[in-house]
Amino acid sequence: MKIANKTILITGANRGVGEALVNEALRRGAKKIFAGTRGELKHPDKRVVPLPLDVTNDSQILRAAQGLEGLDLLVNNAGIALYDDLTEVDAIQRQLAVNCFGALKMSRALLLLLRRSGEGAILNILSLAAIAPVPVVPAYSISKAAALSMTQSLRTFMAGKGVSVHAAFLGPIDTDMSRGLDVPKASPEAAAVGILDGLERGEEDIFPDPASEPVAEGFRNGVAKTLERSFAALAQDR
Repeated sequence: MKIANKTILITGANRGVGEALVNEALRRGAKKIFAGTRGELKHPDKRVVPLPLDVTNDSQILRAAQGLEGLDLLVNNAGIALYDDLTEVDAIQRQLAVNCFGALKMSRALLLLLRRSGEGAILNILSLAAIAPVPVVPAYSISKAAALSMTQSLRTFMAGKGVSVHAAFLGPIDTDMSRGLDVPKASPEAAAVGILDGLERGEEDIFPDPASEPVAEGFRNGVAKTLERSFAALAQDR
């Protein structure tokens, strides 16, 4: 998929990677970008349409879907990360609600529009924590691992519907979400470039930054990816 002349919806678009994705998509010539945020958003480019959107709110998701006439790309970027030690189940549930179920609900609500596009795509912004847990954010890691499994399943079911499904695995990015981690971090702007470069190359699994890129070959040729392809064939045979 090329970003130029496409209509895009990006959740969590008011800061961090979401904001950077909005600006990078504009630079690449996007036709229109619906910027989903829970708070107020103002953008100088008239191609950006602010969209009140909490991905845990079913009525707001429905209202957003009903307000669109067309859509080529859905970017499920909204996310939260809470530091925890697995003693509070509520912390896991809160992060699952946004990081996994929010993305799934958005994808389901906008599927018809994406199918009408003719080359519709869903891009889920994940994390290396989806592949292996990060000890300081175990509940976040659980939610991202669930989101990865959801993405793989969604990819299988969308294969015959003309909608491609992509995952971007981010390493540490210099945003509010990772402010407490004392590790090297990529800028949101550099991550956005890497994410959209991978999408435009047609990569299913995108590793867009210096921390994640070394993992790419091992993941793409590893047992998990092999099993994903093998299990996907079961759905095709049904």
